Amino acid sequence: MTSLIGNTAAQAAFRAAMRGGSLHHAWLLVGPEGVGKASFARAAALRMLVDGAYPGTVPPDAEVPPTHPTRSLVDAGSHPDFRTLSRLPKDPEKPDQDLARSITIAQIRSLQPMFATMPSMSARRVVVIDAADDLERGGANALLKNLEEPPAGTIFLLVSHAPGQLLPTIRSRCRLLRFEALAEDQVASVLRGQLPDADADDIAALANNADGAPGRALRHAGLDVMGMQRSLSAIASGGDPDNRERVKLARALAGKAATPRYAAFLELAPSFIARAARTRTGQALKVALDAHAAARDLAGAALGLSLDPQATVFEMAGLVARLR
Repeated sequence: MTSLIGNTAAQAAFRAAMRGGSLHHAWLLVGPEGVGKASFARAAALRMLVDGAYPGTVPPDAEVPPTHPTRSLVDAGSHPDFRTLSRLPKDPEKPDQDLARSITIAQIRSLQPMFATMPSMSARRVVVIDAADDLERGGANALLKNLEEPPAGTIFLLVSHAPGQLLPTIRSRCRLLRFEALAEDQVASVLRGQLPDADADDIAALANNADGAPGRALRHAGLDVMGMQRSLSAIASGGDPDNRERVKLARALAGKAATPRYAAFLELAPSFIARAARTRTGQALKVALDAHAAARDLAGAALGLSLDPQATVFEMAGLVARLR
């Protein structure tokens, strides 16, 4: 299992447990969204399945080759000893659009036929749940039963962005593996690998606005983050007294075609204010913190309550203008 960029302590802890030969049956991977927890879970699952079925065939610090039979099965979604559970698309014919609100109890129960038999290709199977925060109540209780009486040879990897929202009984049965936000240069390194055609300025803008989360930066790729950042900087520096920049930005993000950029803006603006707050003291700091709290609340309500995009962008830009 090659190291992902960043979070070396978490990776080292899991590798040490693997080398020890007595892996805990359930792991809770916690940290900010987009910092690589799910990517690590998939890589760890692949490594465990490879070592279980073909011990010694891939060196510990080497990447599993694309042609390896285990990797081929995992990539095709057909490995009999590996399952990933996440929110399903509302419309199976449109998998890239809206997702269901939760991971359902039916999805958890779908694991039971697999648990009723021994693993097929070795003594080990792996279940990844991404994210455990999305479990509906019934699903969480069903999962808890599996964690309390783990099926033989089964390792659970639970990804969580907000572990405080999980059932305490689920947390207590898992070993914690904590992931932190990456440094900006680490985010940029991830982006260069994932976006080989992006120019340096785009990479820098994405990394600067990622808050240490490469996954977030990748979601924003191609959405003119640099342009939105310039608009926010102009509003913050001059205060936009005639509302010209605010109106221009609100109109640009209001159309249906701009929905992805609008969603990105709702993430970018509070982060922009938070970064400004880090350089302030005294009354200026209080103004920035109050603006950040209001921006965070507005962003949280905007999509959930279907607020008017143009009015929301104008209001959010007004909060940025307080930084002047």
